[in-house]
Amino acid sequence: MTQMTGGCACGAKRFTVTLPPEPHAYLCHCRMCQRASGNVSLAMVGVRKADVTWSEEPDWYRSSPIAERPFCAACGTSLGFRYLEGTEKMDLTVAAFDDPSFFTPRSHFGAESMHRAWINTEGLPETRSDDYAPLQERWNKAER
Repeated sequence: MTQMTGGCACGAKRFTVTLPPEPHAYLCHCRMCQRASGNVSLAMVGVRKADVTWSEEPDWYRSSPIAERPFCAACGTSLGFRYLEGTEKMDLTVAAFDDPSFFTPRSHFGAESMHRAWINTEGLPETRSDDYAPLQERWNKAER
């Protein structure tokens, strides 16, 4: 078992979770996840609810008649998904983990809404944010 931490962008909602040796990480393409994240898919990892400890209870948004999503009302970070009843599991967003590189996607869900052009982006031009001068100039101005 592996213990990992994560949380929202502002740090108000933090979690610790105990993960199995090979956690099931996946990309969800369903319209509910697309709209909730403002993206074409949402990287998630399935966990047991009992294995998640929150530093402060997250805010919850009832995203449908069958499910709700934890988030931080202060900064808006999406933290996961859970059904209202019938399961001991929930999902946490991969990007909310302090080390999201730990996870490898194992499957796709909600494939009926998949935007395939966004799945394999290999070969597209790549720019590192630390090499992008306009961004660096903004940071330098902000830090003065």
